[in-house]
Amino acid sequence: MSARHPPNVKPSSSAEKRAAASNFTSTSSRPRVPSGGMGGENERRNSTTAHSRKQSAATTAGERRIEKREVRERETEIRRTRSPLKHSSESRVNARNRAEKPQRHTERASGSAAVARKTPEGPQAPWAPQASLVPHTTAPLASRISIPPRALTAPSSLLPQPLDQLSLEAQETAIIEDLLFVFMGFEGQYVRFVDAYNPHDEKERLVGPQFRILPGLDPSLRDLTTSMLKMASRYIAVETCVEVLSREEYGAVNHALCAAVRRLLKDYLTLIAQLEHQMLTNPSFTLHVLNLHTKQTSHMLFQLYTTGIELLKANGVLEDDESEDSLDDTDNIEGILESLKGGGNVQLTSKKICKGGSVLGLITRRLSTMSGDPAARSLLTTLLREASRPYMAMLNEWLHHGGIKDPHAEFLIKEQKSIKRERLDQDYTDEYWEKRYTIRDSLVPPQLEGVKDKVLLAGKYLNVVRECGGVDVSKVVQDVPTSFDDSRFLDNVNSAYAYANSSLFNLLLTTHALPARLRSLKHYFFLDRSDFFSYFLELGSSELKKPARNVNIGKLQSLLDIVLRQPGSVAAEDPYKEDVKVQINDIGLTNWLMKIVNVTGLDQDAANTNSISNYTPATTAPVTDDSQITGFQALVFDYAMPFPLSLVVSRVTLTRYQLLFRYLLSLRHLETSLVECWGDQGKTSAWKHRSKNPKIELWKRKAWTLRARMLVFVQQLLYYCTAEVIEPNWASLMSRLKEEGGEDAKGKGKEKEGEEGEVKRTVDELMQDHVDFLATCLKECMLTNSKLLRINNKIMSTCTMFATFTSSLSRYLITADPDLASKANAAKTQSISHRHSKSASQPYIYDPTRVDKMFDLLTKYEDNFARHLKILLDTLNYLAATETVVFLSLCARLSSAGEGGMVVGVGEGGTFGS
Repeated sequence: MSARHPPNVKPSSSAEKRAAASNFTSTSSRPRVPSGGMGGENERRNSTTAHSRKQSAATTAGERRIEKREVRERETEIRRTRSPLKHSSESRVNARNRAEKPQRHTERASGSAAVARKTPEGPQAPWAPQASLVPHTTAPLASRISIPPRALTAPSSLLPQPLDQLSLEAQETAIIEDLLFVFMGFEGQYVRFVDAYNPHDEKERLVGPQFRILPGLDPSLRDLTTSMLKMASRYIAVETCVEVLSREEYGAVNHALCAAVRRLLKDYLTLIAQLEHQMLTNPSFTLHVLNLHTKQTSHMLFQLYTTGIELLKANGVLEDDESEDSLDDTDNIEGILESLKGGGNVQLTSKKICKGGSVLGLITRRLSTMSGDPAARSLLTTLLREASRPYMAMLNEWLHHGGIKDPHAEFLIKEQKSIKRERLDQDYTDEYWEKRYTIRDSLVPPQLEGVKDKVLLAGKYLNVVRECGGVDVSKVVQDVPTSFDDSRFLDNVNSAYAYANSSLFNLLLTTHALPARLRSLKHYFFLDRSDFFSYFLELGSSELKKPARNVNIGKLQSLLDIVLRQPGSVAAEDPYKEDVKVQINDIGLTNWLMKIVNVTGLDQDAANTNSISNYTPATTAPVTDDSQITGFQALVFDYAMPFPLSLVVSRVTLTRYQLLFRYLLSLRHLETSLVECWGDQGKTSAWKHRSKNPKIELWKRKAWTLRARMLVFVQQLLYYCTAEVIEPNWASLMSRLKEEGGEDAKGKGKEKEGEEGEVKRTVDELMQDHVDFLATCLKECMLTNSKLLRINNKIMSTCTMFATFTSSLSRYLITADPDLASKANAAKTQSISHRHSKSASQPYIYDPTRVDKMFDLLTKYEDNFARHLKILLDTLNYLAATETVVFLSLCARLSSAGEGGMVVGVGEGGTFGS
């Protein structure tokens, strides 16, 4: 009996013949089937199948033992060569070994014929690619193992059996095994990267590689495989994105986001391991089953991929022409300053970085866009919660300790460390309060957009309290929200804001006695109950009459200390009198004010209204010549204000006090000069003598009237500034302070703040009230308008010149009257003979034309004073109708100075009657 062969198939080799013979022998030794040739044929097939299964199982078990031994040997070799400090490489090597295990299994399963292939030149050298360590990066968990070589570089001896030579079931099995490799980022035997892909190019890996399937695959399997390859491409892109954004320069929020994504990728790899187990143990595991198991994970990777692409474009890693630079340019200022101080190189080119609040804002916007997708919403919510944890840690540190722990400059509050509180004495721009802590608008997450001002103020207030020792920074803040999805998030901000505000209020009003300090400032700068100041001007008049550059400041300071300690004065009981210092300013008041007006633009509206007079707007040219100003015109007080009161009474606000002080001092000094002029005229015989010439008597009365009008002008202006401007505004400011400083109000305020987290009044409002008080006083005292400054300066200069010209007027009066000239010469001769002096002074010579010259000179003073006063009144009337009505009362007061007749109520009735 010969062996049976399938139809049209003959043994073509001795090996096949031996196999057929063995089959025949084994078959013929078995009992025959009684009838039915098909029954015997089925029995032979079943026995052959069982025998092949047993042999395959034994072979598989032996191969697995060999594979395990090879894996252990390779792990031992890698441990010897790798750095002991990088634990991340171990996980990647193990993943590679696990990936190589099914690959070797597939290579063996492809048959011994593929391994035994030889080229015409003979057997090739074994292909042994080596793994190496890559240089360190700032991402601690980034891979340090070199990228495996491309499959296209493998020798031809390792090429698998073509797909068109495999059955449909074998194709499906091979593709499933390849997909499990590809899902982990490796090439398979039949699924490989496209030839144009360069795995060493970081941008190509970030975008994600494209795959190609070797020809010969069944179309149905090809379509399904192609759709599943998108997940593998996104996995490689997401894994690379995590390594990139984990670098140090991208900040803690990006690091936390990468940690969350890394946990999701770990679950993804766990799923791949489970699918591999199903492939090896479940005969019914097909490509469709694999597709169903990866659907949800594929969607998750799609969301991670699109989010990562947006982040990479925002960071400038991938090109995006529509994106805007999210880096605050001023963030580099601190680094540049530090580099310059350290003598290092300064890098002026800055890289666009999306970090901190910008990342949270990007995830939040994606969350709102994907709100209709439950899976995407759940995933993005998890990412937002995890990414916001370091940001919330910085926020809680700022809200509850007043400190900033922001090494990567990603918090919404920016600290300018170069602005120190030691510079408050020279800070003329309020930099410490306004610029030391500012908001980075580009880094404010949407969750904080509505309360960003509260966040800024809460930390600023608490920072001041902390610097004064009022906050225990070592105390750990507990029971606070750690992410944005916590329902107590806004309550935490409001309660911290309320606590910081009340703490700073208590520190200013109670501990450092702000109201008492303000009253002290009023005594010295607004000349309130200023008996001590009159005494000081009297003692220092000899020094203050000198030119400003020749004044001895030390002598004036000694005189002021003596006056302030004088028993009975209001300053003697002031505990802060030691903080008052004397200064001499080399710039006149008018020029100083004109510079301030030009810089701040306080009178831009008024400068455009030239219909009142022919005066031009303020210019940079000086109004007066300050080279010869006297000590009276240059005297100014300074005040040493301790921290934290220096935040309320800063150098800027103290400058406003000084401006008002110099203006009031000029009015007081001019009033004193005019009163002394009146006294000299009342004592001098030339003024008391009734001349026979009626023109001289008329001239006297005109001089008295002009002096009285000037004195009325100065007195009314001084009264208006003190009684109608400063006092009412001061009372309003103190009443607002008492609302916060009173025990009942303060207790109720604290109770309300503690219960509801609401603040009735903030420290910034208090500071603004103080600034508004000074600004109102300056404006209503006519010190913020260039027109009023020029007109007022001319009137004051006219009055000052007339007061200092009194002695000259007395000499003119003597030479104009022959009787007075003869009497004066006789008195002078008698005085010289009495003193036995050899030197003779110039005698008075009678000059009949002197009377006309005296009238001409006095008329010039009268016309100049009347003309400028008329312009001042017209300007005040216009401003009272357009800006502030308070100027109406000043117009009514000053109108009496414009009257040419006798003025009643100035205390000089006896003089006019003489």
